[in-house]
Amino acid sequence: MSSLTNKKRRPMDVLLYFLIYLCAIFSVLLLGAIIIYVFMKGKNSLSFAFLTSVTSVLRGTVGIAGNIVNTLLIILVSMVFATPIGVGAAIYLNEYAAKGRLVSLIEFATETLSGIPSIIFGLFGMMFFGQTLGLGYSLLTGSLTLFLMVLPLITRNTQEALKSVPDGYRQGAIGLGAGKWHVIRTILLPSAMPGIITGAILAIGRIVGESAALIFTAGSAKGLPKTISALFSKLFHSGGTMTVQLYLSATSEGDFDTAFAIALVLLIIVFVINQGTKRIAEKFDVTRKK
Repeated sequence: MSSLTNKKRRPMDVLLYFLIYLCAIFSVLLLGAIIIYVFMKGKNSLSFAFLTSVTSVLRGTVGIAGNIVNTLLIILVSMVFATPIGVGAAIYLNEYAAKGRLVSLIEFATETLSGIPSIIFGLFGMMFFGQTLGLGYSLLTGSLTLFLMVLPLITRNTQEALKSVPDGYRQGAIGLGAGKWHVIRTILLPSAMPGIITGAILAIGRIVGESAALIFTAGSAKGLPKTISALFSKLFHSGGTMTVQLYLSATSEGDFDTAFAIALVLLIIVFVINQGTKRIAEKFDVTRKK
């Protein structure tokens, strides 16, 4: 009887292997082509002045400094709300709540929220946060809307990270007399930290790339605050992020050079986020530590 290692591959296996590698190569080439195309189109308009100035007809300048500040503010405010609430909800669902219909309903709701189109979140945010709460078109309205969008993502990622921690960790700590919260704080959360961080960074990536919901809620103003107090008061005023400005540059203004320059900046940010995710997750991965 011939061993499995010496068994000849059937023609169908060879064909499937070929198709798998072909799909992988096509995906890599497609990604490379998009990156190269955006780089070639946007590199001529990308400069230090473009990143540090604001578009002004009187001064004859074109820049996205105000849009960068708006993007950072929205990321900060959205994650300040979403991270503790999402992680806390995941801890409750995974460690405290009894498994039953209620937990299944909550998990179903979070999965459903993850699949709702962002423009629906934008419409809700405009009506509830903007009109009902009186926040109007502002960065705060956009941040609260994006908080609702990324909350299911953080919750589900944290849940899966907690589920991946072996039950032996829990049982061993409880057997030694540790309390429930002490086990969660000192054992489960550190062990699940890479997955939690990955979920948070993915949420930041979604915030950076969002435009539809922000057009309804945050507006498109691109002014740059001059002082720290003006920076915080800007939360209550209209502000357009980089993706919103990219959309406006390509459609309303017809300035494709600026649009591709912004797209190049966004690609760099996404690359940095992905690399940061990998490095931070490896740093907090207790299973790799000796």
